[in-house]
Amino acid sequence: MINFNVPPCAEKAYDYIRECVKNQKICGDGPFTKMCSRWIEEKTGTAKCLLTTSCTHATEMAALLLPDLEPGDEIIMPSFNFVSAADAFVLRGAVPVFVDIRPDTMNIDENLIEVAVTKRTKAIVPVHYAGVSCEMDAIMDIARRHGLAVVEDAAQGVMASYRGQALGTMGDYGCFSFHETKNYSMGEGGALLIRDESNVERAEIIREKGTNRSKYYRGQIDKYTWIDQGSSYLPSDMNAAYLYAQLERAEEINEARLACWNRYYGNLMSLAESGRIELPGVPEGCVHNAHMFYIKAADLEERTALIDWLKEKNGIHAVFHYIPLHTAPAGKKFGRFHGEDQYTTRESERLLRLPMYFGLELEQVDYICDTVKRFYE
Repeated sequence: MINFNVPPCAEKAYDYIRECVKNQKICGDGPFTKMCSRWIEEKTGTAKCLLTTSCTHATEMAALLLPDLEPGDEIIMPSFNFVSAADAFVLRGAVPVFVDIRPDTMNIDENLIEVAVTKRTKAIVPVHYAGVSCEMDAIMDIARRHGLAVVEDAAQGVMASYRGQALGTMGDYGCFSFHETKNYSMGEGGALLIRDESNVERAEIIREKGTNRSKYYRGQIDKYTWIDQGSSYLPSDMNAAYLYAQLERAEEINEARLACWNRYYGNLMSLAESGRIELPGVPEGCVHNAHMFYIKAADLEERTALIDWLKEKNGIHAVFHYIPLHTAPAGKKFGRFHGEDQYTTRESERLLRLPMYFGLELEQVDYICDTVKRFYE
C-alpha cells in the first residue's frame, strides 16, 4: 500500500524531545519554540512569527487583531477552502463572502474580488492553494484602494514565494500550518506571521490569554496582568522540538518533494496532452513548494472510479479535497456566495490528490503514474 501521506520526521527530533523532558521545559515558549520562530522570521523576512497550536488558531488570532471588525462585517475569501479560514471570522460575527476561483490554480480569482466589496467589507483572505501563490500584487492593490486588511491563508505555503516574497509575509498577517499533512509538521501546530512591528505587542497579549506575560518574561515589567481579550495559543515546546528538527533540513525536504512533483508532472504530461486529465498550473512569478500533486479527471464520476481503481486494485491511496464551503450547512447559514459559481464546485469535483510526502520514492511515483495511465487505457 502506498499511503497518501506519511508525516515528516527528522531523526534529531527524538534527541530534541528528550532534551525538553530532561530540562523540564515542556510548556509553551520554551527554547525550541523560540528557535522555530526565529528560523521562520529569518527565512521569510516577516517582522514577527508567533508559533501557535494550529493554523486555525493563527487565523483566529488574525481575526482578533483586526481592530474594527464588528458583527455583520464581511470578509472576502474563496469557497474552495478549509473551514478554519471562515470559522475564525464567523466566531467574531463576521460574514464570509465567497467568490469564485481560477481553474488553473484553484486560487481565488483576483478579478472577482473588487466587485464583491461593500461598505461592510473589512478584509480579504486569499488562500495559497497547494503552495502556489494567489496574484498578490492585484489583491494588495485592491486592499490598499479600499482600506482593507489582508490575511494570507498560507497553511500550505511554507517555503513558497511570490515574486521573491515568502507567502504569508505580504498581507497584514499570514498563517502557516504544521499539521501532520503539511510539508513540515509538529503534529498539530501553526504560526502567525506579523508584517508590521506595531501589531506585535497586541498579538503577544492575545496569544498569552489576554495578558502581558511576554513582557514580564523579557523583564520589561515586574508583574503581568490581564490586558485584553485572548486565549491560550501556545504550543508545547516538545511539539516545537519535533518541528525544529525538520526546519534544520528544510531545503533537503523541499528538494525531495519537488523531485517527486516534477516526476509526476513529466510522467503524466502525455495524458494531459491527449486531453484525458489536467495538471496543476504554476503562474509566472510563483515558486511553489510541492505541497501536493493533483490531477483533474473529466468529472465526479470519473474521479470516483479512478480513486477506487487506485486503492482497491492497486494499493494506492489517493483522495479528493475540499467540499466548497458555500454548499455546506454552516456556509449557507453564516456566509454567502457573490456572483456565479462557474468553477468552484465543478473543479472541486474533478480534483484528485495523489500521494505526496517526504520519503516517497521516485520509483513509487513511477508506479502511481503507470497505474493512472492503465486506468485511462
